[in-house]
Amino acid sequence: MPDYSATAPARLATRLAFFAAGFAMACWAPLIPFAKENIGADEATLGLLLLCIGIGSLIAMPLTGWLAARSGAKPMILIGGFGLALALPFLIAAQSLWLLATLLLFIGAFLGTIDVSMNIHAVEVENTEDRPLMSGFHAQFSIGGFAGATLITYLLSRGVEAQVAILVGGAITFAVMAFAAPRFLKAKGGDPVPFALPKGIVVLLAALTAITFLVEGAILDWSALLLVERQITPVEQAGTAYILFSIAMVIGRLTGDKVVAALGGFRILLLGGLLTAVGLAMTVLMPWPIASLAGFLLVGIGAANIVPVLFSAAGKQKIMPAGMAIASVTTTGYAGILMGPAIIGFAAQIITLPLAFGLLALMMLAIPLSARVATKR
Repeated sequence: MPDYSATAPARLATRLAFFAAGFAMACWAPLIPFAKENIGADEATLGLLLLCIGIGSLIAMPLTGWLAARSGAKPMILIGGFGLALALPFLIAAQSLWLLATLLLFIGAFLGTIDVSMNIHAVEVENTEDRPLMSGFHAQFSIGGFAGATLITYLLSRGVEAQVAILVGGAITFAVMAFAAPRFLKAKGGDPVPFALPKGIVVLLAALTAITFLVEGAILDWSALLLVERQITPVEQAGTAYILFSIAMVIGRLTGDKVVAALGGFRILLLGGLLTAVGLAMTVLMPWPIASLAGFLLVGIGAANIVPVLFSAAGKQKIMPAGMAIASVTTTGYAGILMGPAIIGFAAQIITLPLAFGLLALMMLAIPLSARVATKR
């Protein structure tokens, strides 16, 4: 068997980076209702505030790719990870709309920075070991999401103040990044590769990725409010939705490589898209708490391996060079998870939050309908 011991530290560091990113953002999810109350915002205003996360990320992502091409992924991972850890606790302290908007802009920039750079680093590690590792790396993001949401929800349920809870989350994120920092691959210099707009089949792959990430973003930022609005759980336990979603994502991604190998990309997109759509419908249609919460489990199971399959398809198509195609799909896809929650906010203001989640279910049907085309080389 091949000896992978030489790259074990870098592999561990990559997993920790994914974990830290998922953990930090999940710490924020259960606290959104508290931040909303602090500034007295309605759903439309909250949607505008969440748009700041997307703006910050979309500004940082192309710049991160360019800088990582020149100096390697490691410095950008550290900037993004430590930046999230230090900025996170200030979100609950903000008492004005403009201050919170500014903080969310920075949070978005740090998130975009670590998202792009840790995926670049993941590709470097995967290529070095010459074996599939991406699903396992992305599983760590889900594990981090589960851990962060569980921790904050538990602390709030025990009567811990929101400000103290988020301080704990920030401290843990910082500690994880500090442990990982010396283990990343050494920075490699080179010529920057410009961002390329997707074309041909890559346009479809990017659009499907954006839809999937939009759903993930909606679960992160709006599931707690959905449970409260539908009176499924009290506000202190509203993080349960994201916990269940994260559990399902963790299981799905930890077993993802074997499942994809057994079923093939087409069946993953077909069945995964259908399960996700059904799960979303359950979250807004089922009047029983257990059934409604079970919908979040189905969403996690269905969506878990859709994005890895889409990334793989981007690498196999021949319309664009593989590296440029994956970069385009990644950036366009992350626009869904970052800009989507703001769109959900506007939709919720017009047609209510449950109906906005119903629209997400309809959008997810595009994935099974496009599965054959998307997975055809």
